[in-house]
Amino acid sequence: MSVTDLDPWLDSGADDLRQRLGPLRGTDDDDERVADAAARAIWSVLTEPGDGVAGSLIAAHGATEALRALRRMTPTSAVDPQLSKGMARWVPRMTEDAIEAAVRVARRTGMRIVVPGDEDWPAGLDDLGAHAPHALWVRGPGLRELDGAAGVSVIGARAATAYGERVAVDICAELAARGLIVVSGAAYGIDGAAHRAALHAGGTTIGVLAGGADRAYPTGHSQLLTGVIERGAVIAEVAPGTAPSKWRFLQRNRLIAAISQATIVVEAGFRSGSLNTAGHAATLGRPLGAVPGPVSSAASAGCHRLLREYDAICIRHADDVLELLGRPTRDPAHDAGTGGDATTALHAARAGRATDDATRVLDALSARATRSTQDLARRAGLDAADVEPLLGLLALEGLAVSADGGWRRAGGRSAESMRG
Repeated sequence: MSVTDLDPWLDSGADDLRQRLGPLRGTDDDDERVADAAARAIWSVLTEPGDGVAGSLIAAHGATEALRALRRMTPTSAVDPQLSKGMARWVPRMTEDAIEAAVRVARRTGMRIVVPGDEDWPAGLDDLGAHAPHALWVRGPGLRELDGAAGVSVIGARAATAYGERVAVDICAELAARGLIVVSGAAYGIDGAAHRAALHAGGTTIGVLAGGADRAYPTGHSQLLTGVIERGAVIAEVAPGTAPSKWRFLQRNRLIAAISQATIVVEAGFRSGSLNTAGHAATLGRPLGAVPGPVSSAASAGCHRLLREYDAICIRHADDVLELLGRPTRDPAHDAGTGGDATTALHAARAGRATDDATRVLDALSARATRSTQDLARRAGLDAADVEPLLGLLALEGLAVSADGGWRRAGGRSAESMRG
């Protein structure tokens, strides 16, 4: 295998490249930009996330010329030892079939390729320097909104507690209601609660995946990710068809930190992967917050570590996040439109959708008896994992209360209150 296997792409004219990429790019690209997008798509197939050697080569020569420069050398002829090692990594992937397969999957699943210089390229990614992604494979329109609204990453443990998920729901629902974009990694636990709360509040949320954007991972979040794609975006720097791996999860975390203006860790064990994301945020100079938990809780040990050792700011609710961002904790426009009540905004976001999942959970609650999450899930016909964050949202709205290890309806209000 050699770079010549990519000759059909490297030697094609702009019109041919436009046809090859098709709907992955807009129709207003000039010849230079369409060639750059095609070359960056190839680089995303050849390299692993964060490959600084490739990043430096592209920065020096441009994505297209960097590929053409590889034609003149082999892993043994490269003068720079790092470049020689890079060639040894890239050559096995230099096949026309590999890039054709990635583009074919991307077109089938309705993706776009977003590259530096595009209007919806997240400017924060440039802070990663040579380790920035070559391109983003994107599903959904929400990435464009990062240009005009603050993105906040809300992350935490997969094995989250009910406390952690409730806090994540409260914070993310309020942030979304105030027009901020919730960024997370689409994992079980805190990530899933963050995405769901933002969607139920009528906001925008972005899921950053460790594998290809064509596949739902974890598979149990297939329905959730469909909602994220419809109202936000799912993004990945690896090519479609790429499987997630431990290394790619760790590298994915730098993107979560970079595209956000602040990172909030809601719940994390002492050695949680969420601390890796927090480390990237600190390195990039992004504000870092952590939610405290019970001192005896292993699920909050990582958050306490961030508060003690990494100068993280204590986060109790959404206003603390807004303060961390240097934004007013009361948004005058929001207050004028909703009477100053975030709960009202959430009601408005749900108006006309009386049969949504939150209403089903509210219908399952009793004003007198306390019911467990499992019992509520059975009565509502939902998965128990989906019920927990919905209960947190209902609690935020003052419609449900947690008591005696279970839940009941607050104040005897009925599901009619969910219908506006």
